[in-house]
Amino acid sequence: MENHGPKPIRCKAAVCRAAGEPLAIEEIVVDPPKAHEVRIRIICTSLCHSDVTFWRMKDFPGIFPRIFGHEAFGVVESVGEHVEEFAAGDAVVPTFLGQCSECVDCRSARSNMCSKYRFAVRPGMPRDGTTRFSDGQGRPLHHFLGVSSFTEYTVVDVNHVVKVNPAMPPALACLLSCGVSTGVGAAWKQAKVEPGSSVAIFGLGAVGLAVAEGARICGASKIIGVDINPEKYELGKKFGMTHFINPKELGEKPVYQAIVEMTDGGADYCFECIGLAALMNDAFRSSRDGWGKTIILGVEMHGAPLCVSSHEILHGKSVIGSMYGGVKPKQDIPILADKYLNKELELDKFITHEVGLKDINEAFDLLLQGKSVRCTIWMDK
Repeated sequence: MENHGPKPIRCKAAVCRAAGEPLAIEEIVVDPPKAHEVRIRIICTSLCHSDVTFWRMKDFPGIFPRIFGHEAFGVVESVGEHVEEFAAGDAVVPTFLGQCSECVDCRSARSNMCSKYRFAVRPGMPRDGTTRFSDGQGRPLHHFLGVSSFTEYTVVDVNHVVKVNPAMPPALACLLSCGVSTGVGAAWKQAKVEPGSSVAIFGLGAVGLAVAEGARICGASKIIGVDINPEKYELGKKFGMTHFINPKELGEKPVYQAIVEMTDGGADYCFECIGLAALMNDAFRSSRDGWGKTIILGVEMHGAPLCVSSHEILHGKSVIGSMYGGVKPKQDIPILADKYLNKELELDKFITHEVGLKDINEAFDLLLQGKSVRCTIWMDK
């Protein structure tokens, strides 16, 4: 019997062969999708800070050679067996967080953490742990966060793929794949920011700016940005920020004191978007007694524990951890796309640079120098 199914594809990818080394453009082979998988032709991808974090990591879960990238937009090229919800030609975004839509968590409005296919940083595909990539010599290349989008073609599990309205411009649909959804979701889904409330955001990278955008859409009246880069003052204003604090310019005064004074008792919602235990504590201390909520979005970069005063937490404050801003990918990404198409959510301002795949290392340089919010990486340029 002849096999008319999808065949392996040869294409270009940016491969990372060792921690912290520039990515190399290589010809790789991408296997056909297996059961419950789709193969996607990536149109564009962008660089997220999590890619950089793992790119630098020498020890497990840092593993090489690897194809990074997890924020992307593409078109389904072929589907494996038992795939019903996608067909070749569908406009899609892959997501690092899966949604099976069947488990107790996926069925609950309270959670976005699928318990059937739990989130983990694996070197292979989520179901069988194997890879769909090999290099020119036939040696395996590892996956990243179930997406691996720094390649012209990738294979992704159906639980990690979301159909988007084809009216969405590719570069903007790409943003909904990770960073913008995380930040907007944190304000909209996790904190449930109300009109007239006050918000403090620690760290104005892409996620922090997306929190500001989400808070703006929710109608917050005070949106305070905290960052040690003075250039973030003008940038933040574009995203709805009303006040800016540069901790370096406060002298002896702690950040939390400045925020408590500015908000007459503390911000209703504080968001930590950097990943430093000291800042998490600052955010907590900046939140209002009685109902202040602190949402943690940053992974602590040194693995340090979060320490808060038990005396202060008894004053009715809470700390909430947030994965992907509480966004349920298959349900909420289409809503965010509609918010863009209805001119509520402004996505264009997140894109500060663009490069072709061959110049992907420039995107790393721009992010490391703090010059870019999001750099779109086009596969065909």
